[in-house]
Amino acid sequence: MKAIRIHAFGGPENLHLDEIDKPSPGPGEVLIRNRAAGVNPIDWKTCSGGGASAFIEALPFCPGWEFAGTVDALGEGVDRFRVGDEVLGFTRFPQEAGCYAEYLVAPADQLALRPAALDPVSAAGLGLAGLTAWQALFEVGQLKSGQSVLVLAAAGGVGHLAVQLAKWKGAYVIGTASAGNKCFLQSLGCDDTLDYGRQQAESLIHDADLIIDGVGGETAIKALDCLTPQGQMITLPSVTAAEVIAAGEARGLKVSGIRARPDGDQLQELAKLASCGKVMLNLSDSLPLNEAARAHQLSAQGHVRGKLVLTL
Repeated sequence: MKAIRIHAFGGPENLHLDEIDKPSPGPGEVLIRNRAAGVNPIDWKTCSGGGASAFIEALPFCPGWEFAGTVDALGEGVDRFRVGDEVLGFTRFPQEAGCYAEYLVAPADQLALRPAALDPVSAAGLGLAGLTAWQALFEVGQLKSGQSVLVLAAAGGVGHLAVQLAKWKGAYVIGTASAGNKCFLQSLGCDDTLDYGRQQAESLIHDADLIIDGVGGETAIKALDCLTPQGQMITLPSVTAAEVIAAGEARGLKVSGIRARPDGDQLQELAKLASCGKVMLNLSDSLPLNEAARAHQLSAQGHVRGKLVLTL
């Protein structure tokens, strides 16, 4: 089978299309014939030697943690799925999952059935960003109807899903993005939008109950001024999480980092919401598997609206 792998950490030029053996499912696992794989910033960061690279036990490494495909074989003890089922998954993170490949093996409890109304390309981009947003809002943030949520980088992969999930929960949602994304944020349900190029959130907002920070660093630290005294921020970029958390603690504010975990049941709920139009994954672009390097280049530029997906 074909798979994208790196043999040394580095830039997108280190991504190679290799021919490797098809894996076999072990107990509790499912073999998937892959149809599409989501691309996320953690992918290129890991391939460059950052991100989740500390969890990669050996090279060569096949990137990717989310996918949509068809069940091809079942490992011992799996009764949740049948051969031929259409599924989606966010799997094994932060260990290697190997989703940039024609076939992959995943734990059955990290998969969800793909509703017929949800196309496989959209489904492939839902897992990592969707569960990050879900767990940040509802597990860590304990979001309640009527609360005010500020989403920094609201047009990004996690951000645009966080906006929609917060609105579904009944929150008042404010999103920051570039001026060109104002109409996009409004279409997602933002009650208010801020152009980060000319409007400083910390000068305009002081009553946010919850901030979902997709930017990190100094921008996140300044945005702490937007919180109510009892509010909290959940910061997503791991590289600046420690300094943002420390800045919040110095002010007596609650700030948490988060690392999304695979959860098949939560993913099933997300898939249902997406299939009935309550949550829409915005597809920035889809590229064939052999253009994975191009997808990483686009992701690294930091201006992707929604998600990138590789198709097989």
